[in-house]
Amino acid sequence: MFKPISNATIERLPLYLRFLRVLDVKGRDVVSSVELADMFEITPEQVRRDLSDVGQFGIKGVGYEVKILRRGIEKILGLQYRWSLAVIGAGEFGRAIIEFKDFPEYNFNVNAIFDVDEKLIGTKINGVKVYDFAKLNAVVERKIIDIGVITVPADRAQLVADALIDAGIKGILNFAPKKIAVPPDVHLVNADILIKMTTLTYRLSQD
Repeated sequence: MFKPISNATIERLPLYLRFLRVLDVKGRDVVSSVELADMFEITPEQVRRDLSDVGQFGIKGVGYEVKILRRGIEKILGLQYRWSLAVIGAGEFGRAIIEFKDFPEYNFNVNAIFDVDEKLIGTKINGVKVYDFAKLNAVVERKIIDIGVITVPADRAQLVADALIDAGIKGILNFAPKKIAVPPDVHLVNADILIKMTTLTYRLSQD
């Protein structure tokens, strides 16, 4: 187990990782805290604090070895494992999630889709079958789903979350614009696009 890491650091680690992957592909061996800081418009001190929280990957006076830092961050984020996703809601937003091309590179695989629309049930999206939501428990048990992704309208979000929890899923990513309740042993991440958009419009309105 790793020591607890702040939410702010956890949110920056995937950004570092994405940049490190690019550097690795280009054959770079070393990257400095200054370069990482410039890339993400933070201070080198913040970079060093973030990376010291996740392990001692740096070499004083040299920087960070790209491959070692990349693997270290991947391990801390749990990306050395394969994660099986189920998307609930096969509308336009759900389809965008299902067809997100970078998932496999990060060991995320959409292995099941659920909907209540009879026209969609039994079809495939991006090669993944759409199942009847009523059969959630049976399919989850057979496919061993790790994460449920909720992309349904707000008024159905809690119902879907309850069904995922009843099916034994311990990780939920909620894209519905509604706060949902989960028990303490279930990990919930809310990704409310409206909040992000209104944050953006606030900043625009201040210019």
